[in-house]
Amino acid sequence: MSQATAMFRSHLREAVRDASGGAPPKPVAARAHRTVVRLWVPLTPLWIILSPFAILAAPLLLIVPQTRGIRPFRAIFAVGRALFALSGTVVDVDTPDALVRIRIY
Repeated sequence: MSQATAMFRSHLREAVRDASGGAPPKPVAARAHRTVVRLWVPLTPLWIILSPFAILAAPLLLIVPQTRGIRPFRAIFAVGRALFALSGTVVDVDTPDALVRIRIY
């Protein structure tokens, strides 16, 4: 190693110490065992499988008095559009003890 390189490294170390408040950088301790959970939620295939049952049950909702203001077929398709819109969403929850990744497709 040349003297110029050694001098550059010593100046670099001094700059790091000054930036960190004068204390030398501490080594990063290894994390304890961390739980990793990966979940895949298949909403699109679930919607395709369950939609015939919802469409068959929709006419029965017309005779229930509490649902007079709701159009059952429109509600079914609105829920379907919402589920299809969620496709491709990835939710990450990162804590010191666990990493949870939920992928909606």
